[in-house]
Amino acid sequence: MSIAPLFTDEYFMREALKEAQKAFDVDEVPVGSVIVANNKIIARSHNLTERLIDVTAHSEIQAITAATNYIGGKYLFDCTLYVTLEPCIMCAGALFWSKISKVVYGASDYKNGFLSNFNANLHPKTEFVKGVLNEDCEAILKLFFKNKRIK
Repeated sequence: MSIAPLFTDEYFMREALKEAQKAFDVDEVPVGSVIVANNKIIARSHNLTERLIDVTAHSEIQAITAATNYIGGKYLFDCTLYVTLEPCIMCAGALFWSKISKVVYGASDYKNGFLSNFNANLHPKTEFVKGVLNEDCEAILKLFFKNKRIK
């Protein structure tokens, strides 16, 4: 009998979805992130653009700041970002400069995503995986914007 590994991309994306729910609950666009090093979450974040009145307060930017503070350095070598929505070009630029090792995202962003629209690259050594828990990641976004249209 083999035991499935506990720490999978799906496991950590579920943690990012918990952060997205926090954003949803305070009327922020529901995007959540976690950054992982050695199978340990070292940063958690969600969008704070409304609360901070700051267009740069995206979940990924908040996570990068928290993770670099945690490790005490500006580079995120051997770290993975799990984010529920494909990063925008601004966040992709920050991820490039952080030299993060891996980016895993759930839903594609066909309007603002760095791959979907700009064909931008991250750092040459950065691996990326798309579509992890895509349906769950899309569902919370669709519900958020449906509720906005109703109001």
